[in-house]
Amino acid sequence: MADPIKTQGTSNQTKTAIWNDPTFRSIAFQVLAILVIGWFFYFIFDNTLTNRAKSGVTTGFAFLNSTSGFGILMTLIDYDETHTYFDTFIVGLLNTLLVSVMGIILATILGFAMGIARLSQNWLIAKIATVYVETLRNIPLLLQIFFWYSLLRTLPGPKQSYVPWDNVFLNARGLYFPSPIPESGFGLVTTAFVIAIVVSFYIIRWAHKRQDETGQPFPSILTALGLVIGLPSLAFVAAGMPLSFDYPVLKTFNYQGGMRIIPELMALWWALSLYTAAFIAEIVRAGILAVSHGQTEAARALGVRNGPTLRLVIIPQAMRVIIPPLTSQYLNLTKNSSLATAIGYPDLVGVFMGTTLNQSGQAVEIVGMTMAVYLVMSLTISAFINWFNAKMSLVER
Repeated sequence: MADPIKTQGTSNQTKTAIWNDPTFRSIAFQVLAILVIGWFFYFIFDNTLTNRAKSGVTTGFAFLNSTSGFGILMTLIDYDETHTYFDTFIVGLLNTLLVSVMGIILATILGFAMGIARLSQNWLIAKIATVYVETLRNIPLLLQIFFWYSLLRTLPGPKQSYVPWDNVFLNARGLYFPSPIPESGFGLVTTAFVIAIVVSFYIIRWAHKRQDETGQPFPSILTALGLVIGLPSLAFVAAGMPLSFDYPVLKTFNYQGGMRIIPELMALWWALSLYTAAFIAEIVRAGILAVSHGQTEAARALGVRNGPTLRLVIIPQAMRVIIPPLTSQYLNLTKNSSLATAIGYPDLVGVFMGTTLNQSGQAVEIVGMTMAVYLVMSLTISAFINWFNAKMSLVER
């Protein structure tokens, strides 16, 4: 007869065998996976360093201090051929941020307008908005960029420029207009503008809090606009109008002086904005349709007109549906700006990952820096939209 104690001990040993323990196996497989992935990246890294050493290419970021030796079509900072590769990085980054911010603003405004227009009771307006959305979102973005760029390049030369307004000239080389030059005392105007922005912010917050507590509206937007426009204007007059203009003047072959918007920027901006706005329009339309029709009926029963109903009742509730998918569209617009290199706009990809890479040969460092920039921009946009979405979300009482 078997000893029951011995049998039980054998059974316990079998149950607690370490290779049969799910927890141990889970940890072991995860550690093994980490080791394999780490070895894979180490192999790539070591192989890259070895090949670069054989090719005589140095590793590191010391090349950023070397002289670039090439010019850039459009710069937002002081730059010429004597500046460094790091300066080319800054120029490309600023140009990318410029077209991205401009595109997001225009795409949002146009997208909201088209999304609301698609639900209009006016047959013509609704059909025009539908044609716009269905046409632009089904044509590849790159083709739209080429279309706008080729259209701008067909404009006449500098001597036959279009003159839509005095001292404003449009031709195949861009849009020229007077450049403002601040003079002594303009700091007072800037200070007044900043003060107006801060005061407007607190007025809008106070107005929302007052309306939540009492139900009485306050024209906070009009008040803010009055402050932002009026206070700097008063400061401008009080300081003796400390502003002059540098006007573009036609020389032998081109205009000199003033400011210039190159056709590459205009084509990229329009294409990115119009393309993204078509998708935003559908997001806005879906958000409005997600709001119960009873909300509209309740507003009409109280005698509220269609305009205030849409602005004060429908849109605020639709925003909780609209904002999350807007994040993807803003991210797509920012990343799609890298298509600028197709038409020669000097963005980060074209200037830094193009010309700078070809001249310096530091492919790994330059590609890594460019990828890091787009990653940071995308994470920043996502974080801001998530914060704004949390502020706009409905709060349970």
